[in-house]
Amino acid sequence: MITHKPRVALLAAASLLLTGCAGGAAVTPDHEPAAGTPVPATPMPDVALEAAPLQLPGLGPRTRAKVPSEARQAVVVTGRGRNSSQSTVVLYERGDTGWEPGASRPAHNALRGWTDHHRAGDLRSPVGVFTLTDAGGLLRDPGTRLPYDHGVGFTATGTGFEGEPLAGSFDYVIAINYNRKPGTSPLDWTRPLGAGRGGGIWLHVDHDGPTQGCVSIAREHMRELLRALDPDRHPVVVMGDAKSLAR
Repeated sequence: MITHKPRVALLAAASLLLTGCAGGAAVTPDHEPAAGTPVPATPMPDVALEAAPLQLPGLGPRTRAKVPSEARQAVVVTGRGRNSSQSTVVLYERGDTGWEPGASRPAHNALRGWTDHHRAGDLRSPVGVFTLTDAGGLLRDPGTRLPYDHGVGFTATGTGFEGEPLAGSFDYVIAINYNRKPGTSPLDWTRPLGAGRGGGIWLHVDHDGPTQGCVSIAREHMRELLRALDPDRHPVVVMGDAKSLAR
């Protein structure tokens, strides 16, 4: 059963502003310094002011144009290469000064890498920008604001491509809105583009090996991501190999 969580305001990263408060009034000190005595200047703090990037790093104009203007959270998945199953995941939060990055997390994607035209069984992850609206898992809701479907339907069995056990892979999942109906459980198998274009592309718990098409990160990082994503901030995932994202 999908449950909806109340919105909890996220803390926004604030830039440090150095301001003076002279006020324009003349002030007479209690003790005038002797003539010729230098008055030491008040030292200013040694602070480096760094502006957040106005655009998501690593994205070219073609990819950037696909990021919805209302998106204030972006999970950027950057593949090591077109045919690599290794990638990194960074959650960016958009504030008044630009996109602030979170920590970079190691991840796996599909066994054969990436594709611009995903097909069922091609063992490649789809390149693109997709919204994130729904979550679920075999384990109970860890505190996400996304609708969360908890049930035994998320039981994973068998072994992966490198012989690793898949048990626990779907303890936490976030549905990537590629060829699916947003607003439904990740287990909903509606395929708007047809079954031949694949589906069931998720962010889920890493099992220490390549996936069939999903993106996987460590269990603790999935819990962090679930707690961070806020539907009111219109989260998206931007995913693909670095060269494709730079187009």
